[in-house]
Amino acid sequence: MSIVWVDASSGASGDMLLGALVDAGVPLSVITSAVDAVAPEPVRLATESVTRGALAATRCHVEIADSAHHRTWTDVRALLAGAGLDAPVRELALQVFERLAVAEGAVHGIPSAEVHFHEVGALDAIADVAGVCAGFAHLGADEVVISPVAVGSGSVRAAHGVLPVPPPAVARLLTGVPSFAGAPGHPPMELCTPTGAALLATLATDYGPQPPMTTRAIGVGAGSRDPEGWSNAVRLLVGDPAMPAREDAPTELVIEANIDDLDPRLFPGAIDALLAAGARDAWLTPILMKKGRPAHTLHALVPRSDAEAVRRVFFRETSTIGVREHEVAKHALPREMLTVTVGGHPIAVKAARFDGEIVNLQPEWDDVALAAAALGRSAIDVLAEAKAAALAPPLVEPDS
Repeated sequence: MSIVWVDASSGASGDMLLGALVDAGVPLSVITSAVDAVAPEPVRLATESVTRGALAATRCHVEIADSAHHRTWTDVRALLAGAGLDAPVRELALQVFERLAVAEGAVHGIPSAEVHFHEVGALDAIADVAGVCAGFAHLGADEVVISPVAVGSGSVRAAHGVLPVPPPAVARLLTGVPSFAGAPGHPPMELCTPTGAALLATLATDYGPQPPMTTRAIGVGAGSRDPEGWSNAVRLLVGDPAMPAREDAPTELVIEANIDDLDPRLFPGAIDALLAAGARDAWLTPILMKKGRPAHTLHALVPRSDAEAVRRVFFRETSTIGVREHEVAKHALPREMLTVTVGGHPIAVKAARFDGEIVNLQPEWDDVALAAAALGRSAIDVLAEAKAAALAPPLVEPDS
């Protein structure tokens, strides 16, 4: 499993991503082959080493002849469908341009099939998309995590006139994507292009800061401008998970919330509801919050498939208005249910094994309590007799 983290805190564009991919070790020939396969007119790629602010970076030049073609989404789709691209590269590129078409259509109030891309449909953008998709396919990343994207501020002149930054198409493309105007020191200018926004939104499997990873390669891709005081560049970190999950240690989520305003009598019901919703376990921890207020933390251990149902219980059955989550690795011993009898009453016993040997026996408390009540005996005596019976092989039967 491999990870790519994209640092877009200074913005992103197609040529910046191309430069970062080459700088991270993707052969230029891989990118050139994809561009040549899809470009309907001659395109030449050239790279050079530059600096942006204090960073050494690779600048990728996409050199094309003047072209008057304003292609529609239908035209671009036909180009990609007929190109000699590997299937994963073609699929990614189609998704990128479909995003662009849908965003432009929404901005201008027309069907996406009728969108004339203008800037984003120009030959250099087609080359950017094909090349970046080929580069990421070459990296073979299972996860692509994107930082919050700097979009810039001010205004920009486009084919439709002067537009605010972020331009309407970029704002739509980044809907649902963490973004911000720019860090202190960024001049009022466009930092993320429509092509860059569409590529990031399509490639991303997640968003956020750099995940725990062991970095193998770093690529820095330069933008065309070199403003004073900051680095106009995008960074790629390529690596592996810092602590890859073992096959025998599947990961699950711990979902929890600090609660200081719930009637304590409601907590047992909330725990029951969490377990019914799919939590493997649920528990309560007493804590002391600010100003000395007594409170509790309600926790639930849950497989990812049931996380949404468990979150729903937190919000419906308690007074919390927020939960936090973290991933944990779970090591669980194989276990089986046995049945013993005490005074003629069946009692289920959970047996856990380690390397095939039984290392833990636990009678089910509800069965112990029922047997004790029926026999008029103390629960502690019934519990001890059930454990002793479970240790005697002739008395133990697997629970069907």
